Amino acid sequence: MLNFSSTRRRAGLGALAAGVLLGVAACQAPVNIADADVPAWKEKVLPAASRAVLEDSGKILNRDPLVKESPSVSAGTYTLTMACDGGGKAYFAVSLSGNKIADAAAACNGSLDVVKIKVPAAGPLNISTSSVDAPLIYAYHLAPTAG
Repeated sequence: MLNFSSTRRRAGLGALAAGVLLGVAACQAPVNIADADVPAWKEKVLPAASRAVLEDSGKILNRDPLVKESPSVSAGTYTLTMACDGGGKAYFAVSLSGNKIADAAAACNGSLDVVKIKVPAAGPLNISTSSVDAPLIYAYHLAPTAG
């Protein structure tokens, strides 16, 4: 029969308690969306784009899409740089003159996601941002691809 000393039992219980606390902390959301300072967060995670033709940032508090429009974007290749935080994913639907031309998504872990988008003709362009994982914060910009 094994006989553990009280010192070993206490050490084991302490290690077990520490593991449980770490597990609970890991399950908590990394960002409190209600109190998030979106401009400060955006400045940290999204590189500046001096030539952006469309950009937005904010909070998605429910599943309703948020739409931002540019009245006229030239044909060409663009880079959509996106970030979000709060858990889950944010989705970005890009439309030109009312016709969808691209879909993109960003993992909401504070990292950047980048996609190339071909705009086939000049016209009004909009980006609809949404998520089924609300609440979260997001930021993006669409800029002409260099080169």
